[in-house]
Amino acid sequence: MGFFYFLGQKKFYLHLLISIVLTLALIWGVFQFLNVFTRHGKVYLVPNFSGQTVSELKQKGFNQYFDLIVIDSVYDIHHAPGSIVLQNPLPGAKVKRGRHVYLTIVAKTPEMVLMPDLRNLSLRQALVLLEGKGLRVQKLQYVDYFARNAVIDQLLNDEPIQPETKIPKGTAIGLVVGKGNNPLPVPLPFLIGKKIKEAHKTLHYNSLNVGKEYFLDGNDTVHARVYRTEPAYRSRTLLELGSPVNIWYRSDENFDFKQYIQEMLSDTIPQDSILPLPDTTQTQAP
Repeated sequence: MGFFYFLGQKKFYLHLLISIVLTLALIWGVFQFLNVFTRHGKVYLVPNFSGQTVSELKQKGFNQYFDLIVIDSVYDIHHAPGSIVLQNPLPGAKVKRGRHVYLTIVAKTPEMVLMPDLRNLSLRQALVLLEGKGLRVQKLQYVDYFARNAVIDQLLNDEPIQPETKIPKGTAIGLVVGKGNNPLPVPLPFLIGKKIKEAHKTLHYNSLNVGKEYFLDGNDTVHARVYRTEPAYRSRTLLELGSPVNIWYRSDENFDFKQYIQEMLSDTIPQDSILPLPDTTQTQAP
């Protein structure tokens, strides 16, 4: 009997056929299981959760698609307590069902910090120290004093506040600052395209105050950038120390700031492309 005698047996071919069918069925079953387990080809776009609370997301059923996890909280006076300010993955990301979405929300109660002693510091030193403590500048009040930009006093609600006083993080502090013996005016810094916080900071570092603020594209402070100022940057106006600067904002989602800034710096913006001043009904306090 030869070694390959089984090739002439019907049982061999029957068993071979059964083996092939079982193997193919097993492979198909594995791929079907993997498709179900990994949800192959089925992805969802992550919405923009900014400004909403976790409870609102669950009411809308987003927790059925994503695993919503709060990983941090920050205190922010510009957003409602409990609202979402950061998320990962970002809006528009493609993820599979059940993916973790990490959220940062606004704390409901502010962290308490100790008021630093700003007296006799330079304005720049005081601003750096306030920022490090998580405090804001309310207003720069310039008075006659021999040392220019020297901090004479620190105020809370227009009343002096003593160092080491516990106050909520994010509190606005007023600074009484010296004019110096020769109070020369200062130029308006270039603010176009800057975000709200950056614009405020730039004005204060240049011995100026924030005046009225207008939001031309609604109350979206996240995407708001400086669109126009009064006085205008192109006027090259010199301002007295502590002068207020009015600011108009537009959303960077609706406006091409890159091209606008290039035109602004090249001094080629046509006058008819500049929006007129809005009514006071569009004003929003910073």
